[in-house]
Amino acid sequence: MRIALLTYRGNMYCGGQGIYAAYLAREWKRAGHDVHVIAGPPLPEVEPGIPLHVMPNENVFGQEHPDWLPREDPFALLKPLSLWELGVSRFGVFPEMQTFGIRLLQRWRQLQNRHRFDVVFDNQSLSWGLLGIRAAGVPVVSVIHHPLHIDREADFAIDPSLVKKIKRTLYFPLLMQQIVAPRLDKIVTVSEASRREIERYFGIPEKRVAVVYNGTDTELFRPAPWVEKQADLLFVGRTEDRKKGVGTLLEAISLLPEHVTLKIVDGRIPDDGLVMRYLRRHRIEHRVKLVRRMLEIDELVEQYSTARVAVVPSFFEGFGFPASEAMACGLPVVANAAGALPEVVGTDGSTGRLVPPRDPRAMAEAIADVLSDPVRTQAMGLAARERIRHVFQWKTAAAELVEVFRETLHAAHRRPRAA
Repeated sequence: MRIALLTYRGNMYCGGQGIYAAYLAREWKRAGHDVHVIAGPPLPEVEPGIPLHVMPNENVFGQEHPDWLPREDPFALLKPLSLWELGVSRFGVFPEMQTFGIRLLQRWRQLQNRHRFDVVFDNQSLSWGLLGIRAAGVPVVSVIHHPLHIDREADFAIDPSLVKKIKRTLYFPLLMQQIVAPRLDKIVTVSEASRREIERYFGIPEKRVAVVYNGTDTELFRPAPWVEKQADLLFVGRTEDRKKGVGTLLEAISLLPEHVTLKIVDGRIPDDGLVMRYLRRHRIEHRVKLVRRMLEIDELVEQYSTARVAVVPSFFEGFGFPASEAMACGLPVVANAAGALPEVVGTDGSTGRLVPPRDPRAMAEAIADVLSDPVRTQAMGLAARERIRHVFQWKTAAAELVEVFRETLHAAHRRPRAA
């Protein structure tokens, strides 16, 4: 099958969407499919033999004058789409999803004439340009990891002021995504929890949304017994992402005995951000170690092995890579019973503990329970790794998605053509 894999931001350090694109492209190639990655910057690292087509943008969002001026060609911003990108970004609009799709549509005829793709697989840009590609006769399938409405509501919960609500409403391209998503050939998501939220926010019935679980690379993410333990607990993720629940975690730490320590791994912790404010508020600076630099993947794997238990206090996860990666590295997980985390961690208590969201006392009690018996803690970690090895594999995810593509192509061929 000839697959065009779209990802408006492709680098694995941009979060789960970059990981998703890189591993699927790899598995499709290994299975003998002809996969091309079409991406915007920062660009993904694709395996040799996988063509990469770049959709450039000026990366002006969030930059102040004069940093947004291109150094090599200052006049590049005078191009209509670049000028629009600059203009709307000054009002707090994040334009990359829109402009990625439009730039792709402008090049689509050339790309399609040369490569004859069978299907386009969109990594949640849900851009206007996808409607043009679909109108040109190529079926379009998109994955929605989770509706961006959830991110906006998490921000509202932290700061419900009118100014904040206006800013966050401008930032997220919700109107575009709500219009585009129901008009595509098929929607895929990565958990039952996300499928329910897609029906809630997009009005797409659950039966029309296919669930294909993400994988986790258990050859890469594995226990590192040679690494010294440096903390009892580990949090990995973007602490400024309100739905990650770092405030709940830090309050839980303040309720635990003084000897219980935490390590936070996030290369983008601002000096005036949530972490620093909560550390000062609860006076636990001496119990929390911060890793405030971007890590290579092998460094991240070792960080998982520096702790005994991983904690995932998110209010919602469409899947939850920090949980699955920690489990693959042999750590039990204490997580909120929210979003897809029960699907990843499991609900029988053999691999970790689930607690009610936004309940620091319940989280503290679960952490204390898991840490109380080192032998049991280790056994839970072994069971966690086995769960990931048997349930969440990228090879399986790639194969299931190909079946979705085949069903979509069959349905598209049966669809009556417009007169």
